Amino acid sequence: MPRRYLERPATRALTPTGGFLKGIAFSLNPYVGCAFGDAGGCPYCYVRMLPVARSERGPWGSWVIAKSNLAERLERELIALEAAARASQTTIFMSSATDPYQGFERKLGLTRAALEVIARHPIRRLLLQTRSPVIERDIDLIASMGERVIVSITLETDDDTVRRALTPTSPGVARRVRTAKMFRERGVLMQLAIAPMMPNHAERFAEIAAGCADRVIIDTYFDGDGSKGRRSRALGIGELYKKLGYEGWFHPGAEQELIAAMKSRLGEDRVLFSKEGFTAV
Repeated sequence: MPRRYLERPATRALTPTGGFLKGIAFSLNPYVGCAFGDAGGCPYCYVRMLPVARSERGPWGSWVIAKSNLAERLERELIALEAAARASQTTIFMSSATDPYQGFERKLGLTRAALEVIARHPIRRLLLQTRSPVIERDIDLIASMGERVIVSITLETDDDTVRRALTPTSPGVARRVRTAKMFRERGVLMQLAIAPMMPNHAERFAEIAAGCADRVIIDTYFDGDGSKGRRSRALGIGELYKKLGYEGWFHPGAEQELIAAMKSRLGEDRVLFSKEGFTAV
């Protein structure tokens, strides 16, 4: 399916959070929509069930709206926060409903421009959430922010067979691990977001995490979709798992073996879970 992008001005850059991300002040989404490859993105993405998924005609994953004035809006909003003496306590999640480093970012650079603004107007903490090695382009800028930034790389499984079956257009496991190591070596706080957890080899996954991450967050289809699994079921994840022979993994509690392996290898304080983990900024 061909992908297309449109440019539209944003009415605001920073959106106050609530629900799952309550505890972080704002979300920052440079794009509306998300497109990894031509397969319509990740099958489990609950965002496709939200009103934002109807921002443009066509199925989720076939279009992306670029917020053309994002940097200008963001600068004005951060200046206002500084004037109110709030910037130093502000936390931002980038991004909650899109990937800030999806393919269009190579051409459009909206995420890069937003980071440059944040570098000029320091906040308390920025969490950059992506699955894309495109983030490596901005490593110097991100590293210059020091302790004010966390880079969070999505890595749902350690098994590329699983990854190819469930998210075939996403970057491979080794490629994402290499990105994580690169940032950690530059002194950037590195987080692996195992979200949602997909079938895996617990001990091997824990060993991988120990070699590339300062901490991990484990989330599930039932704890992380904002509806106790209803959205995931409505998306047909249970049927998909059954079709692929993974039905034993689609149930509450399937994450316990991995949590135990991660805590054994990394230590209790470096293994976080679901909402409490993502808001620990």
